[in-house]
Amino acid sequence: MNNWWQDMVCYEVYPRAFADSNGDGIGDLPGLTERLEHIKDLGADAVWCTPFYPSPLADGGYDIADYTGVAPDLGTTADVDALTARAHDLGLKFIVDLVPNHTSDRHPWFLEALAAGPGSAERERYLFRPGRGADGELPPNDWQSAFGGPAWTRVADGEWYCHLHAAEQPDLNWRCPKVRDAFADVLRHWLDRGVDGFRVDVAHALFKAEGLPDAGPGQHTDPLRNHLMPYYDQEELHPLYREWRTLLDTYPAPPGAVEPEDRVMVAESAVFDPARLGRYIRPGEMHQAFNFAFLEASWDAKELREVIDGSFAVPGSAVTWLLSSHDAPRPVTRHGSLARARAAALLMLALPGSAYLYQGEELGLPQAFVPDDRILDPLWERSGHTERGRDGARVPLPWSGTAAPYGFSGAAPEATWLPQPDDWAPLTVSAQQADPGSTLALYRRALRLRRTHPAPDPAAPPQWLSAPGASHLAFRRGNLVCVVNLDEAPLPLSALGLTGPPVLTSGPLTAGALPQDTAAWLVSPA
Repeated sequence: MNNWWQDMVCYEVYPRAFADSNGDGIGDLPGLTERLEHIKDLGADAVWCTPFYPSPLADGGYDIADYTGVAPDLGTTADVDALTARAHDLGLKFIVDLVPNHTSDRHPWFLEALAAGPGSAERERYLFRPGRGADGELPPNDWQSAFGGPAWTRVADGEWYCHLHAAEQPDLNWRCPKVRDAFADVLRHWLDRGVDGFRVDVAHALFKAEGLPDAGPGQHTDPLRNHLMPYYDQEELHPLYREWRTLLDTYPAPPGAVEPEDRVMVAESAVFDPARLGRYIRPGEMHQAFNFAFLEASWDAKELREVIDGSFAVPGSAVTWLLSSHDAPRPVTRHGSLARARAAALLMLALPGSAYLYQGEELGLPQAFVPDDRILDPLWERSGHTERGRDGARVPLPWSGTAAPYGFSGAAPEATWLPQPDDWAPLTVSAQQADPGSTLALYRRALRLRRTHPAPDPAAPPQWLSAPGASHLAFRRGNLVCVVNLDEAPLPLSALGLTGPPVLTSGPLTAGALPQDTAAWLVSPA
């Protein structure tokens, strides 16, 4: 029997940009609770909520100052409980973020470490080291931050601390038992509150190689080499994840939550080598790992097929698919058109395995332009204003109306979390609900059909109907057939031996042929 998460559709929420309940311009947990029926009506099985913990927001909430608290601008612990209960009442599983690689520089631990000084037990929780050079004026090694610049910052007493991301996100020392014990308590805290699983942020980065050796040139430029970096993919990760898996599998569940053995733990692990990635989802470790290769694949039939085949080559039975996230450009912009984004959606949702949707993807939102003076992403400053960062995917959702803030908030348009474009009126949920040809209608129909025609085995690859090297993709999962035309020439479905009208298309057919950048689903018994 398959586990629920093996073929789930999980909807990612970035709460500050989802729905504002109190008119302060910032999305919040009560706003999410009020809008959960949108996610249920879409056809999702689970909600993954990105961090709602207290944070100075140096990196959009991924710099956490209290792992068991709730950010005051987002709500209260009672609001988390109400959200979890409402999700369960609607039949939705509730997954939260765990961010174990780093804390905020405002976390009590880090403040204690700064006050205690070199050699103290307080500094053992982090990666403090003396510098190189005659006076320690150089960083301890050549590591670079994923956000640009050195991965080290010097403090007043002369020591340096490591941060693979922003300077406001000091990395923890996972060889310190106090860190290990504290995070086990964090897991128990949220399990007690009824969550059904965890998405583990940068799961490949917690441990760094002993001695902190230099990484050499080419850091953060070739993801295929990530597993070779001394700060990624270390062996000590796996015993830790086995400990967490045992905890999830055995810790008692409160009423409303899934049974312990049905919980899920998902790795955000940017490891592209299939054998190395497969280690994260071995029996007794993580249940799933995000499929970054699919997320980053270009709109090319050969590359997409190679990525799909490679995804099923990863050892384990937990294939995942995603087109977007809070960290990635929206597919309408990344792939170059709404037509391609709609076709990509049908491609993804037809593949065996689980699918992750990001809020607004179902509306066909493009990446929004955020003015220079409103950019929040630390990439902007750390890149010397050469990389605009990820804020364009974190602009508040448009719900209704003809002008910003489009029903997101009662605040003035200029007072919302990030500014919304002036031309989003046709993209609101309200506008698309009235349009049977809208992207929202496409997603809703696709998720209904996906549920009606499940993959017989969500861990098994699809049966290819198109030849390797073809400029189209065609495959079967059970009795559902998906065809995607990436060629300039229209593709007659009859030429593929497929009979009967499609049950769903991403765009209109032309005389029975599939135009370029269009996908179709057909029901055809094997």
